Amino acid sequence: MKVPENDPINVSTQTLRCVLDEIPHVKSFKGKWSLIRAKLNDLQTQLTDFAELPASTSNPLSLDVLRSVSCTLNEAFSLARKCKGENLTEGKLRTQSDIDSILAKLDRNVKDGEILIKSGVLQDGVFGGSSSKREVARGESRNLVTRLQIGNSESKNSAMESLLVLLQEDDKNVMIAVAQGIVPVLVRLLDSSSLEMKEKTVAAISRISVVDSSKHVLIAEGLLLLNHLLRVLESGSGFAKEKASIALQALSFSKENARAIGSRGGISSLLEICQGGTPNSQAFAAGVLKNLAVFAEVRENLIEENTIFVLIGLAASGTALAQENAFGCLCNLVADDENLKLLVAKEGGIECIRNFWDSDHPVRSLEVAVELLRHFATCPTIAEVLVSDGFISRLASVLTCGVVGVRMAAARALYELCFSSKTRKDMGEHGCIASLSKMLDGKSSEEKEAAAKALSSLLLCAGNRRLFRKDEKGIVNAVQLLDPSTQNLNKKYPISILTSLVHSKKCRKQMIAAGASVYLKKLIEMDVEGAKKLSDDLGRGKLWGVFARS
Repeated sequence: MKVPENDPINVSTQTLRCVLDEIPHVKSFKGKWSLIRAKLNDLQTQLTDFAELPASTSNPLSLDVLRSVSCTLNEAFSLARKCKGENLTEGKLRTQSDIDSILAKLDRNVKDGEILIKSGVLQDGVFGGSSSKREVARGESRNLVTRLQIGNSESKNSAMESLLVLLQEDDKNVMIAVAQGIVPVLVRLLDSSSLEMKEKTVAAISRISVVDSSKHVLIAEGLLLLNHLLRVLESGSGFAKEKASIALQALSFSKENARAIGSRGGISSLLEICQGGTPNSQAFAAGVLKNLAVFAEVRENLIEENTIFVLIGLAASGTALAQENAFGCLCNLVADDENLKLLVAKEGGIECIRNFWDSDHPVRSLEVAVELLRHFATCPTIAEVLVSDGFISRLASVLTCGVVGVRMAAARALYELCFSSKTRKDMGEHGCIASLSKMLDGKSSEEKEAAAKALSSLLLCAGNRRLFRKDEKGIVNAVQLLDPSTQNLNKKYPISILTSLVHSKKCRKQMIAAGASVYLKKLIEMDVEGAKKLSDDLGRGKLWGVFARS
């Protein structure tokens, strides 16, 4: 058998024809050789397709596939010649095994070729270079997507290493790889028998999961991906569990996925990680639990699994991120349950918040701790403990911080702690009035409402009203909140603030000068509660001037 040596496509084509010429002469296993002939016909068509693509003989991927095809065909030719005689020198069983091996190799060659041709890498000149960095990344992604689907395990492992490097460079590379179809390929690789490959695949998926614009592609993989990740949580290495937890954080926001995680043993696996995993994996596992606790039906499962005690332990001794996620999960669990609030407080929840607060953490990380404090404050028994434990001064100290979420959580917590004239007075003495007044001029409606709600209660104290009047912008800011164009803000709170001050002649003048009468007229037309009374009070100012308090 003499074939040209300069062109791998011609080499394979000529060898294939030689095999086809031999098959009619075989005397053993004719049925299996007819199957081989069918595969060879498919391969022959594919080689024709390769010949029409100029990059087929220069592209490294193509050359690898063609070399593999050539090796398979040479083995098939030798085996066909052995089967021409009725006496099989290597025995019947060995020969049958060799034929089955050839069939499997041909099947893989055909599939690899099909993937390579459909991938587009042979048409886009990936290996010719490009002036655009993004075009290079796009070409490399397409190349890696293809390499991960063809060839042997060593080749795929090398491709995975390259993919991880590409994904780590920046988020745009992640988006490009996702657009090239990497996610379905990665999900299939989770079936790999190689633990190393499976770990790297989970790492790639976790990297994709932290890029917001790519999460939806992972979510679209549904239960197939979820089940793979849950199996990794149950029996993977520490590294794999950490990466799986990261990915599950992105997938657990939907009710359907949360329910699936809860019903497939995911909660117990996550709790085991929270107790005995690496510091990083504990934090991410707690993040998944926090997402699950949003949904009422999953909350029941979490409570049954004694999640609260695990979370309190993590809130006491975990990393800063683990503590934050533990606080967040506890918030979601206790939000509407007085008994759970009492349980968490009794088991050390307040102490955890105090220690976390007093540690050297960035202010931004306090938001969930303050939010948990707010939930505690809605329970009268716990509220008294919080006040006696010095939390009013802590809340007052963060009202002026640069993190809007922390400011809002603190204002809401203060409102819940306004259960007595004494606590209101304490808040005034700690400087809360001036800070809340400034928040009335905040950028978001949420911040304005949180401040107005707290002030509506704090101004029930005469001393706090005097403090509020000292702020030149306080009344002006409160009046501005009456503006109907300021949406998503409950008008009853600014109305309450102004009503508490309307008996003062000076305050009435400030309200009218700031446009309160005009706003109130519109609110009366909208039938907003309290608007008419406040408007009437402003109108009766001359009569009240005799009794006004200034």
